[in-house]
Amino acid sequence: MTTPTSREIPVEPTHTTLLFIDVQNYCAQRTGGEWKDVPPDEVEARLGYFFNQMERHAVPNMRRLQAACRRRGIEVMYTVIRSLTKDGRDRSLDYKITGFNVPPDSWDGQVIDAIAPGEDEIVLPKTSSSVFISTNIDYVLRNLGTRYLVISGIVTDQCIESAVRDACDLGYLVTLITDACATYAQQRHDDSLRAIRGYCRQRTTAEFLAEIEGA
Repeated sequence: MTTPTSREIPVEPTHTTLLFIDVQNYCAQRTGGEWKDVPPDEVEARLGYFFNQMERHAVPNMRRLQAACRRRGIEVMYTVIRSLTKDGRDRSLDYKITGFNVPPDSWDGQVIDAIAPGEDEIVLPKTSSSVFISTNIDYVLRNLGTRYLVISGIVTDQCIESAVRDACDLGYLVTLITDACATYAQQRHDDSLRAIRGYCRQRTTAEFLAEIEGA
């Protein structure tokens, strides 16, 4: 493979993986465990923007991405916040301080039904912001022959941004799907996209689907 001189290169479906980050019951559902201590009357005030973006835009776009990638034979992969132990003793210090503990086999640790994994699709549990720190995803992606990594999920300015930066540094050509991600305010989303523009190319769902369907 010739060394690329730009990030603005269309993906090759046979060497591409679509990665959904943290689109799970714990944090992507109003009844998820991350929000169990938020009084019901505060949920809309604190999280209304986020859930509206998820329900109206991000998740429908994730479904379109998932379906199109499956049709084109593109690998679809997921990572979720989930401990390896019930008491979470294997969690990162950051997750312990934050209070994140999603036990294995829990409802909170499952990908949301709207984009449920297929029978033979890979789900990797993680206990750090970047999936590249607390899982063997780099090893798995290289075994799959992945050179192009397409990223979608939540939240834009935390786990998504961490994964984009790490994937870039590890030598993947990263495409971030800008309208298939969400965070807690539009300003945060926009600021994050600007901050990581130098690490990835950025496409809308429609732009990326036109690309792979014409490949």
